[in-house]
Amino acid sequence: QVQLVESGGGLVQPGGSLRLSCAASGRISSIYAMGWYYQAPGKQREFVASITWSLGFTGYADSVKGRFIISRDKVRNTGYLQMNSLNPEDTAVYYCAIMTYRGAEFGSFGQGTQVTVSS
Repeated sequence: QVQLVESGGGLVQPGGSLRLSCAASGRISSIYAMGWYYQAPGKQREFVASITWSLGFTGYADSVKGRFIISRDKVRNTGYLQMNSLNPEDTAVYYCAIMTYRGAEFGSFGQGTQVTVSS
C-alpha cells in the first residue's frame, strides 16, 4: 500500500504562485501514476493533473493548462504541483492520489492541503 502526505498549501494573492508537494511512502514500486485533484467548497472533487511515475507523461485539466505544472522526483518519492497565475476559482483543498499498475483509477488520496486565493 502507498501512503501520501500533501503539503505546501496556503493563502496567496490572485496572480501568485504556490508549489504543492506530495510525499509518497510504502510500496513505491506499485505506482503507475500520480494525480492531483481539487475540491472546492460544496463541489465534487475534480481532476487537475497527472503524471506517469516511470516516464513522466503528463495530462492536465483544461482549466489549468498553461498555468499548472506537474512533476515528480523519483529519488525523493515526491510529486509536485507548481501552480502559477492563481485566481480565486482555484481556491480548494488539493489532494494527491496514485494509480497502481493493477488499478484502473486513482486512489489512496492524501489528507489534502488547503489553497486559498484571495486579496
